[in-house]
Amino acid sequence: MMTNSEAMKQHIGAITLVVEDYDEAISFYTKRLKFRLAEDTDMGGGKRWVTLSPPGSSETRLLLAKAATPEQKSRIGNQTGGRVFLFLHTDDFQRDYADMKSQSVKFLEEPRAEVYGTVCVFEDLYGNKWDLLEPKS
Repeated sequence: MMTNSEAMKQHIGAITLVVEDYDEAISFYTKRLKFRLAEDTDMGGGKRWVTLSPPGSSETRLLLAKAATPEQKSRIGNQTGGRVFLFLHTDDFQRDYADMKSQSVKFLEEPRAEVYGTVCVFEDLYGNKWDLLEPKS
């Protein structure tokens, strides 16, 4: 017998990333990380609905939200208190690591092998920490 929760299909549609400027963030993510600009809609009053997705991704998107208050501005680059914030999974760590290095993405360590896969921490343009991760299959 299937319960309601077993029949459900859900996914996280977007994760908000507080940014200083839409265009500089779009440039970083599309040029240096090769993300795809999925949507950029003017909402009026200086607000935009901007979503990006990593290459080959179809469900979860990054929603760029321009900081509008002093409290929001204080969170730019440190939304998680200094912990790794986002995990970018790849099917080829060496390819993406080399490409990101060639795009001057700042890595905070050398790649390392863990029980769960090959991983390395990098920073986005604001200093948010990310893991580049090729999970073990």
